[in-house]
Amino acid sequence: MNNTISEEIVHVNGTPQKLVIFLHGYIDSADYVEGKIGYLLDNLHDTAIHIPQAPIPCEVYAPKRQWYSMHRFDPDDSRKTVPTMEEFRAIYEKMKPGIVEAAEYVNRYIDDCLQQYGLDESDLYICGFSQGATLAMYLSLMRDRQIGGCISFSGVLAPYGYLMTHYRSTPDILLIHGTKDNLIRFEALDYTKSKLRQMGSAVSEYVIEDGMHRITDDGLVQARAFIESKSIKRIAI
Repeated sequence: MNNTISEEIVHVNGTPQKLVIFLHGYIDSADYVEGKIGYLLDNLHDTAIHIPQAPIPCEVYAPKRQWYSMHRFDPDDSRKTVPTMEEFRAIYEKMKPGIVEAAEYVNRYIDDCLQQYGLDESDLYICGFSQGATLAMYLSLMRDRQIGGCISFSGVLAPYGYLMTHYRSTPDILLIHGTKDNLIRFEALDYTKSKLRQMGSAVSEYVIEDGMHRITDDGLVQARAFIESKSIKRIAI
């Protein structure tokens, strides 16, 4: 795969001392996410926030984008309806080829962004929503050097079997998930938390009572606090 990210939305507040990469979801776009994360855009200071646009038109709605195909591995959208967490997890394990392919071109983009601002891995925070959250966690664990932190909005860790034997670092990770998420079931939170801790990451969580599959303002408040706490701790060191 030779995809290259050529579209992005960038917000720079002050002199960047940290870089936030925010990955949109499946059947989604950078401009939609920009409209949903205003709290972060307004309240993260001395920060460059990049919202890259996936280069692949979405297979089910071409005006939107995807980081990798879902129907290639789940043609019937069974992940949304299978009765058990084990069946759900197994479907996401099959997505390894798509996640690995996407990580290759997103990592190139991240490297270019870090170089652009003269920042290093410890200044980097990778965030994502839904498909973008799964990819964000994979990227964070597979970077050669440990990043500042990762934030997952309504994501699930995958492919765990591969990550468990190939992960390269264990960044701090914040998991944000709604109890009534109808696309990535709420049980994915405990599953993801357990597996990340087995690998050695420090994991915190924020549960949105009655929350659906979306980015919420209270989740963004938690995300900002997480990023600021990590960057303050690094400056103190």
